Amino acid sequence: MTSRPVEPPTIDELRRHIAAAETPALLMLTAHVTDDPGILREEWRPDPVALPRGSASAADDASIRELCLRLLEPHLAGMADWPERPSALVMSAIGEWVLGESAGEVQGLLHQAFVPAGTDPRAPQWTVDQVAPGRNFRVAIVGAGISGLLAGLRMKQAGVEFVILEKDDSVGGTWTENTYPDCRTDVHSHVYSYSFLDYEWPSYFSRQHVILDSLRQFASDQGLLDHIRFGVEVTGASWNDDLATWTVSTVDRDRAEESRDYNVLVSAVGQLNRPSVPDIDGLDRFAGPAFHSAEWDHSVDFAGKRVAVIGTGASALQFGPAVAREAASVTVFQRSAPWLKPTPELREDIPDHEAWLFSHVPAYRAYYRFSIFLPRAIGQLEAVTVDPEYPPTERAVSAVNEQMRKLLTAYLEDQVTDRPDLAEQIIPDYPPGSKRIIRDDGTWIATLKRDNVRLVSDAVAAVDETGVITRGGEHIDADVICFGTGFKASDFLMPMKVTGAGGVDLHETWGIDACAYMGMTLPDFPNLFCLYGPNTNLVVHGNLVFFMECQSVYLLSAVKTLLEGGHRSMNLRPEVFEDYRDEITEASAQRAWGWSKTHSWYQNAEGRSTIMWPLSAQRYLDSTEAVDPDHYEFS
Repeated sequence: MTSRPVEPPTIDELRRHIAAAETPALLMLTAHVTDDPGILREEWRPDPVALPRGSASAADDASIRELCLRLLEPHLAGMADWPERPSALVMSAIGEWVLGESAGEVQGLLHQAFVPAGTDPRAPQWTVDQVAPGRNFRVAIVGAGISGLLAGLRMKQAGVEFVILEKDDSVGGTWTENTYPDCRTDVHSHVYSYSFLDYEWPSYFSRQHVILDSLRQFASDQGLLDHIRFGVEVTGASWNDDLATWTVSTVDRDRAEESRDYNVLVSAVGQLNRPSVPDIDGLDRFAGPAFHSAEWDHSVDFAGKRVAVIGTGASALQFGPAVAREAASVTVFQRSAPWLKPTPELREDIPDHEAWLFSHVPAYRAYYRFSIFLPRAIGQLEAVTVDPEYPPTERAVSAVNEQMRKLLTAYLEDQVTDRPDLAEQIIPDYPPGSKRIIRDDGTWIATLKRDNVRLVSDAVAAVDETGVITRGGEHIDADVICFGTGFKASDFLMPMKVTGAGGVDLHETWGIDACAYMGMTLPDFPNLFCLYGPNTNLVVHGNLVFFMECQSVYLLSAVKTLLEGGHRSMNLRPEVFEDYRDEITEASAQRAWGWSKTHSWYQNAEGRSTIMWPLSAQRYLDSTEAVDPDHYEFS
């Protein structure tokens, strides 16, 4: 969290840098400062899909900048006194300008999307000393990734005693473990971060080491490091019915075992923390290095090597081009082609002029983030929703889905006009949204077109000492095998053994169909809260870090409910869970990822999705604003 600059910029300084401003954010900022919604002209309305970039003509773009300069000039000297939030009239106008008529349906999201610089509006407005003075109450948080650190901050702000148990030697979760070449987020940096964190991102889609550094800095700045026990792995947790506490068992790096009791247990272990390596016959006989992207072997020198890349998920599309630039040859084994979303700025650094605006005009930063967050929070859920009357096929599940397919197909085909042999291989044979749509700036297809790269769509049948054997019987020599085959995302809370009330085993209860109310709580497991739990991942209609912020709000509401009411435990009512589970199951079946038969990490072994959130982001926000006491039984 940062404060506003002491010295406001001059009009000459603003003029020098304003050419780098994205005009939608600039117009929203100007409407805010002048309290004049009239500046949001209909002819300047942006295409929500293109945001944060504008879609005005070059002439209109120049006119917008000049108008905003003229209107902002008399207000620059008083920047410190600008209203923190726009008036209700301006906020409503901004919503309608960006989203059209649908803005009225998402007022909650509209207000969550705009976070003034230096503020943390979702921080708890209470402390333990206020609601339960003198009560001994301890919370264990498992994992020091994005969600675990956020939960820790909220506990600290509320004065709740807590500890974060982290098996690694650093904060960061998946960003500690994934260090493969060109590892980066494919979510815009300004929304792949806490809404209240004014971090100076160097690129639009940040690299792994930048994200890791930001989390380390966050943990240090917020005083969280003193609450983290590094090198401590949680092996199990059991609910003590008599004491109404969780007994958490751990083992440290010296293999010393320990058990401690806590009033509340928070799982923040995430979904993308267990590499998935396919069970390929003969893999153990391969003579060379073979490793998963999340377990990258940096000792391997790819120069002069023949490399097999198995998998074409998001990770493979990042490390594959880097490997191809070094290796003698690369063979890419593709089970199914990925849909790619054109993102020209994917590997671009933020230019100095735009970085200046972020640091010297905080309200511009807030509206820049707003313009990314809001349309993505609303998203394209309709475009991946099955229309039974269409009828749905493995080509498209609706007319809107077909339109999405045409746009994405054109993007792919335009890149292989000189390579017709690739055209058929790179076009997916499943509806868009059935699997992750991966951001791309042209690098992937350019890599497949390299002289030293070959794309193989025949399935991998086996591996021997010297290479890979396809189902069709071809033997392809390889010195190194790199797996880009994703994670065991459906194996929630593994490998911990979690035992609830009456000795109920969590993983036996779940089977392969993990489910928790809003991804967080379930019957017979009192005072247990999952962050980034079942069905809280997102496809085309939300923002993961925002969902984590919603979960932390709900978690703190639960802790306050326990403390304020003098309760020892809260246990989700079975009927609440069952109604929710049925709704989620039914909704998932009506989305492309639930309807299509194509295989993806969105689905478990039976083809059902325990990963994705199938409802609107507004629904999630409304359902997590506060605990409903009627949903729980208290002791």
